[in-house]
Amino acid sequence: MASHIVLTSHPRGRGAQAMPPIQWGAPSAAERGPLVAGLASPAMRNVIGTHSGSYSVYRALAVAAGNLRGDHRPDLTNTVPATSLGPHPQWRDPEKIVSLDPWGHRVAETFSREIAAGLDIRPTIAVTTAHINMPELRDAILAGRLAPDGDILYENGDVRVTKAAVDPVWYLPGVAARFGISERVLRRALFEQTGGMFPELVTRPDLKVFLPPIGGMTLYFFGDAEKLGRPETRVACRVHDECNGSDVFGSDICTCRPYLAHGIEICVEMAQQGGVGLVVYNRKEGRALGEVTKFLVYNARKRQRGGDRAETYFARTECVAGVQDMRFQELMPDVFHWLGITRIDRWASMSNMKHGALAAAGIDVVERVAIPDQLIPADARVEMDAKVAAGYFSAGVAPEAAELARAKGRGLHA
Repeated sequence: MASHIVLTSHPRGRGAQAMPPIQWGAPSAAERGPLVAGLASPAMRNVIGTHSGSYSVYRALAVAAGNLRGDHRPDLTNTVPATSLGPHPQWRDPEKIVSLDPWGHRVAETFSREIAAGLDIRPTIAVTTAHINMPELRDAILAGRLAPDGDILYENGDVRVTKAAVDPVWYLPGVAARFGISERVLRRALFEQTGGMFPELVTRPDLKVFLPPIGGMTLYFFGDAEKLGRPETRVACRVHDECNGSDVFGSDICTCRPYLAHGIEICVEMAQQGGVGLVVYNRKEGRALGEVTKFLVYNARKRQRGGDRAETYFARTECVAGVQDMRFQELMPDVFHWLGITRIDRWASMSNMKHGALAAAGIDVVERVAIPDQLIPADARVEMDAKVAAGYFSAGVAPEAAELARAKGRGLHA
């Protein structure tokens, strides 16, 4: 480890070597330029933050403990995507994609000369292939809802998938515009609410790209992912925000795992029909409030006078967290623009916020698919009733009743 510290909170002196600015939304990766966080060479950077930001503290611990060299550069040999994704016309629109790097999976092939020259350039997206298996899929086979085909779905319940891991990359002017605020306001809030962790947010207005220290997303593709972006390709999709307690351990206080499994079933069906199924799994635990806050809310809901009930569902969250939801779906459509998707034929979601964000982004949703009543755990009925009352889509509610429920919901948690 070097004996001196290189600060990046101010531009280097006049005449010193510097990275060229990033041309976000340029027609090609070469014209856009590489994203250089400069872990190995801190003075050579054109972004704020670090790659794999949510794991940067673990990386620091490994360096401090002597298990990792601080100037280590990854060997990207044979790491190129297992499936070709893009490019799509949306990649050249600086307003369409502002929260991920559309060229992030092509670093090893696109910037090979720059990497060889010593620049610390790293992928923010990785694409591979695998199999998944969930007991719910075997149940669907036994119930006759799914039929193994030996290609996508196998007799033992295995499903062949392509999957992509995506780290967040924020183009700050674009993110600010998406929320209708100034870039200065966004930068200051990010600086202050991270305890001053990234001084470049307020001292380096020349750096327009931020690698935030938050979880990204994992995409699961069912069928041929290279068909995406073609107008004739039918698409089924579930956008799922992480719920560890339900998704992994089967907690029955919410519908998260049942809806995830139902969404995967719909995706398998679409792939077997020649289309493509897509599950977008976002790391936004507890509505992006975090698991500690979520468990506190659970306690507050169950211990309040009258017990857990739909009319106080959102109010209990707001009492603890100060806000009902911090997922802010405004950035969610970016992944669809990245994949060239302009139409979703079957949308496995009841969320009015997600649907509204897609509509605002110009992505057409043909059919909305609600979770079947028989898949809703008994203890999760409170959550479902509260969401329907707040305006969530429900196939079993008549339009007049739905509007009445929405009005009631607005009054309960306004």
